[in-house]
Amino acid sequence: MVHNRLVSEVKGVGPALKEKFAELGIETVEDLMTTYPSRYENFEVLPITELVHEQKATIEGIVLSEPVVSFFGRKKSRLVVPIQVDQVVVKGVMFNRAFAKKQLAVGEKVTVTGKWDQHRQQITISHYKVGEKSTGEIEPVYLLRQIITPFQFKKIIKQAFDQFREQINEILPTRYLEGYQLINRGFAIEQMHFPHDVEHLKQARRRLIYDEFLIFQLKMQALRKFNRQRTSGNVKTYSEDQLTEFIAQLPFELTEAQKQANQEILTDIKSSYRMHRLLQGDVGSGKTIVAAIALYATILAGYQGAIMVPTEILAEQHYQSLTELFQDRLRIELLTGSVKGKERKQRLAAIQSGEVNLIVGTHALIQDDVYFSNLGLVIVDEQHRFGVNQRKVLREKGIDPDVLFMTATPIPRTLAITSFGDMDMSIINQMPVGRKEVETFWVKETLMPRIIKFIEKEIKNGGQAYVIAPLIEESDKIDIQNAVDLYHQLSSAFSIPVEIGLLHGRLTNAEKDKVMQDFATNKINLLVSTTVVEVGVNVPNATIMVIYDAERFGLSQLHQLRGRVGRGKKQSYCILIADPKGETGKERMQIMTETTNGFVLAEHDLKLRGPGEFFGKKQSGLPEFKIADPIHDYRTLETARKDAVEIIFNDLIEKNQEYRELKEYLNRILVEFNEGFD
Repeated sequence: MVHNRLVSEVKGVGPALKEKFAELGIETVEDLMTTYPSRYENFEVLPITELVHEQKATIEGIVLSEPVVSFFGRKKSRLVVPIQVDQVVVKGVMFNRAFAKKQLAVGEKVTVTGKWDQHRQQITISHYKVGEKSTGEIEPVYLLRQIITPFQFKKIIKQAFDQFREQINEILPTRYLEGYQLINRGFAIEQMHFPHDVEHLKQARRRLIYDEFLIFQLKMQALRKFNRQRTSGNVKTYSEDQLTEFIAQLPFELTEAQKQANQEILTDIKSSYRMHRLLQGDVGSGKTIVAAIALYATILAGYQGAIMVPTEILAEQHYQSLTELFQDRLRIELLTGSVKGKERKQRLAAIQSGEVNLIVGTHALIQDDVYFSNLGLVIVDEQHRFGVNQRKVLREKGIDPDVLFMTATPIPRTLAITSFGDMDMSIINQMPVGRKEVETFWVKETLMPRIIKFIEKEIKNGGQAYVIAPLIEESDKIDIQNAVDLYHQLSSAFSIPVEIGLLHGRLTNAEKDKVMQDFATNKINLLVSTTVVEVGVNVPNATIMVIYDAERFGLSQLHQLRGRVGRGKKQSYCILIADPKGETGKERMQIMTETTNGFVLAEHDLKLRGPGEFFGKKQSGLPEFKIADPIHDYRTLETARKDAVEIIFNDLIEKNQEYRELKEYLNRILVEFNEGFD
């Protein structure tokens, strides 16, 4: 059992080396063996036809004629040697190693490694060996932060395998090894450090990537099962007739996707386990009505419901739309930071007594003085904007309430099953009938006069417009449009009277609310804003969204901004003003004009920017894997998730002796399981 063996048990590791290993986070033999190379130098000899232009390559041949050395500059030289490789002559070039001329004799066998230039049939040599046939070795390169030398590290890891390779346990049952044709775990780990060839290394990586994903998914599914099982007696019984009557009187027909999500959520509410579900839906797909149905079912069962949103503007909008929807069926109260004094005390008392059925609010809901009578369902909107602790505090306001997280940011499946693998998931991937797609155009700033005329025309016809700028005020460092400057520029740009408003994050909540209220009632025709309008703001009359410096936004953020228009019956437009310099920026703009599907855009965004950028650097939402890459290896991730669901929910790990090693391994890495997850 290599996890029980200390690294100091490896021959050659004394106290000084033990300290150096500790600095690298290596304490056991298992830690040492699973500190994999960050990359490999491939010295495997390949035929000329298989070499890739501008990639590192190794070739073997015969020195055809005497090398020619030319000198230039001060102490600089260039050596050119013709090498015959099969029936092809390759030009080998070496810089500042004139001494090699004496070693590269005509007729001598030589193996050279360097950058391959396919057009010139030339290799710029970085390594060469004379006389001996290449072993085709693949050299591992480790990230050792200059704490220990590569030579020392490789020597110790070789010794570790000599001593302990027989103690590396196989953790997978035979059915997976044979079914997926996976090599033995111990052999795979050893091949990562001492690969026989490229194919062996490929098979080692394939095996260990599956292991990493399976262990992670087992952890996620165990947590998902734990969330389901840890509460019993959580059944909510409500009047099916009353709920059906409420749905029937809605002024629109639910889409099939809404009906499916609705059914999944109601099944959770009626079950004995606690709901822990993520509801994903594109901008305008109708998540709010699905949430409202869930809240009404909970309230019909005699419980209270709460919905927490990130901003006061959004809280106010939810409060108004839910009040219109439920009318006199429920008592709904709003609780935000703006509710103070006597009014706040009265609302808190009504919430605590149970007089209030539904509470809509911001993080004010999780203040210490907020007590619920019988909280049965918590809905957290735009959940990634709240910290884990904030979400946890709200859940603890009730006795094991059901929890529904909602997000209008479509999350690529790859990220969803890693970042939110412990949750059940419902997806609304269908737009309501009759909703028109927003037409999107990408233009340069030189077309602004035409855009101004277009906005004038829409305003004359009763429409409204947003103009988005990335910054609030001018920055000396970045030459991009900003909201304040833009507001002043546009104030004198129109030939007709246009009321222009300004919205940004430095305004007080009261000032923001006033601006948004004026925009919602069309007192303001055009709103110049930063991205504070990105989430949730609903002005059905707005038909134009203009985004300055659009190349500085990610696809998902551009899509969220575009979602602020097209919420009414009129045709709406999104105009991206951008002049991207790189190919990635141009590709982003092109994709935006081609699709309005948020899930498609999210997948593109993930590929173009990576997971860290998708969620923000601090909250990529992805676990740290040693060699697996959820994006590149997503097929293996899908397979591992399917297997983990089967193992956990069929209790195979508990009942089947074949899973004993896997169970022990999982238990060992989940020592803090009960306190590590909430």
